Amino acid sequence: AKPWNFVMANFTPVSAAIGGALIGLSAVLLMLSTGRIAGICGIFSGLLNLQGEERGWRTAFVGGLVLAPVIAGWVGHGMAMPALPASWAVIAVGGLLVGFGARLGSGCTSGHGICGIARLSPRSIVATIVFMLTAILTVAITRHVL
Repeated sequence: AKPWNFVMANFTPVSAAIGGALIGLSAVLLMLSTGRIAGICGIFSGLLNLQGEERGWRTAFVGGLVLAPVIAGWVGHGMAMPALPASWAVIAVGGLLVGFGARLGSGCTSGHGICGIARLSPRSIVATIVFMLTAILTVAITRHVL
């Protein structure tokens, strides 16, 4: 098989569409109820701010992100352990770089890609294009050059 010829394991378009619709609905409900954008980095950084307000909904949002897959596992939806492609040190440095980039870009992929594009924000559209091009370039280099 050629390196670019791969099979997507466990791709289920119906569950993907339902999940996407639920993410969109969640973003809309958060915007309507709090006036806030559902960007994970902004929500989580608000929890880290000791003098921060609105801790209740932020805690519930992040808690839901953590608890949803745990509950799904309890009710019988099996989840495979992710294969870690690198050492823990590389993963930690990568996580810090992603956090730095999200702060530098005034938002993360969820904030810009889901909510910003939905609001037709030019900054978010440009940021999402940059995210996607960077991801394509990274995969091309790591899969086909290195």
